[in-house]
Amino acid sequence: MTDLMSRAEWTDRQAAHLAAVDERVTAHEQRQGRGIAHPVEDFLFTYYQFRPNQLRRWHPGAGVVLADAADAPHRDWPYYSTDGDEVSADIERYADQRRPLIEFVRRLMRSTLDRPARYGCFGLHEWAMVYRQQPQQVRHDAWPLRLAPDELADIVEAKPLQCTHFDAFRFFTMPARPLNTTQLHAEDRLDHEQPGCLHAGMDLYKWAYKLIPLTSSELVLACFDLARRIRYVDMRASPYDLRDLGLEPIAIETPQGRAEYAALQREFTAEAAPLRRHLLAVCDQDCDQASEHGSDVLKAPSRVGDRD
Repeated sequence: MTDLMSRAEWTDRQAAHLAAVDERVTAHEQRQGRGIAHPVEDFLFTYYQFRPNQLRRWHPGAGVVLADAADAPHRDWPYYSTDGDEVSADIERYADQRRPLIEFVRRLMRSTLDRPARYGCFGLHEWAMVYRQQPQQVRHDAWPLRLAPDELADIVEAKPLQCTHFDAFRFFTMPARPLNTTQLHAEDRLDHEQPGCLHAGMDLYKWAYKLIPLTSSELVLACFDLARRIRYVDMRASPYDLRDLGLEPIAIETPQGRAEYAALQREFTAEAAPLRRHLLAVCDQDCDQASEHGSDVLKAPSRVGDRD
């Protein structure tokens, strides 16, 4: 089933999206031009390898046909097909070439939605990334730590770490890794990902943009906004002192700070759920449509690497 979008509608949506993205990325681009780093905002464009100009491109999503689109830029973009002056995402070709990604995201969204949320990690992943680390090896070494190294180590060692997200765990220092309750690996991500994890919520942005053009830009931008808000909480709860950026610490080394962090986790879990369901629906829809076209490329499960 497809929706035909009139030229007036899709050009309006395209312009509105461009304005919304500019509002979000202009400050980052200006800082980049002046060589100014930002430990919170930069993460959205370095760890997540989707450039601002890529984010600016408006995609209608699978199942939408753009009418009167002879001059639409989509005609030159990957995984689009044309029929006269109509343009739409080429679901079948995308499915043929990107089966592992679609199947992986489908399974990841489903398994995460089915798993109960856990709220006991208290953001200690960032602490584990600097645990017993030499000062020159600290990732954000331009910013001071809130506690002395020995005090920081005492917090990390106070009880077992409970990180469930491999892409956070892999940045733990070597002395910190044995302190985690589970030794995580890329190949068992589906066994551990859970909806209370802030990094799992941020990563919805990654999966949304990796599935372009099956995902709409409205969905991608909603995931970006959630990732951005989570990242600010993530760094406020870190051991770094970012008060010069106007960020008051969430002191997870105190009972009050842990309670605040867990409450924010619950809020983000609730906000992420409909986005996760939307991504699952995109994968399910594209699996179904590929099957209708006689393609069997989506039937076998597969693992997908971080850069796929």
